[in-house]
Amino acid sequence: MSVLFFASEQAVRRAALVLVSVVMGAVAACTTPGDSASAGSSATSSATESLAASAAGSRRASAPADTDDFGTPFPKDVSASARIVSLNPTATELLYTLGVSERLVGRSAWDEFPAEVKSVPSVGNGIGVNVEAVLGVRPTLVVLYATPENRTAAEALQRAGVHTIALRVDHIADFMALTTRLGRVVGAERRAITVRDTVQATLDSVRAVLRGVTATPVVWPVWLAPTMVIGGGSFLDELIEIAGGHNVFHDSPAPSPQVSIEEIAKRNPDFVIASDSTMARLRKDAPWRAVRAVRDARWLRSDPALTGRPSVVLGMAAVSLARVMHPERAAALPR
Repeated sequence: MSVLFFASEQAVRRAALVLVSVVMGAVAACTTPGDSASAGSSATSSATESLAASAAGSRRASAPADTDDFGTPFPKDVSASARIVSLNPTATELLYTLGVSERLVGRSAWDEFPAEVKSVPSVGNGIGVNVEAVLGVRPTLVVLYATPENRTAAEALQRAGVHTIALRVDHIADFMALTTRLGRVVGAERRAITVRDTVQATLDSVRAVLRGVTATPVVWPVWLAPTMVIGGGSFLDELIEIAGGHNVFHDSPAPSPQVSIEEIAKRNPDFVIASDSTMARLRKDAPWRAVRAVRDARWLRSDPALTGRPSVVLGMAAVSLARVMHPERAAALPR
């Protein structure tokens, strides 16, 4: 959703935005195109990010099954989903997989998958929602990414008589929950369960193939100025573990903590996971030569089209990572 297909710079920027958007207020810093561009404003600290991630997890854990991550009850009538605006890229892609894309009347500027979504009108960013633009396409249901920045928009849409669903997708379990919940709302629960179970089966198969391997120590930079890497609070950390790797920043509870290059060098990963464009930047960046894996050109190519968001391609994302981390077992991996 071809292992090693590389997405456009715009797709990679959107992937970075999805990763950083789990941090309260961090999206405002993500304005420059590129795989790991400079932030326009200072990044949120790791401590704040950790608190935000923990608080979000606590809210999700305590939310009833029939409410969204803001505590809003799900609409009970399928007719509420007759005209959908999705400002949550994971949900947008899922709507196509569930076979209800004909109901989609608006999307976020970050949506790029599947390719057909480009024919749907963009109504702006997924965080910092343009409520007037959304209402302009006359939706009956709006699917939001559940960040504090979107709560005001959700309330405004509800006052206008529009149903809203706000969902966070930081972890693989969040994707599984979103799939069944959204499937129920749009009247495609049986198909949603099939999608969920298929993704889980692929993840389980990858884990089984790699049972007994020595975990490969890796670091995954997602932003260069300031330096941010994948931490233990991200679905990508989970994919690394499933694919037979060990994220040297797994101990950070934040999804994408800000760290120093010196700390990366100290943790001494065997490999750096990066796309081609990030590799090119790191090769030219003298401070990164302090990291042995960069100095020795020990790269593992990532596929942003698969790893850039938690979605229906999570299983194949794990396969793609497993193939580059453990090529000796590639033939046994799912295809």
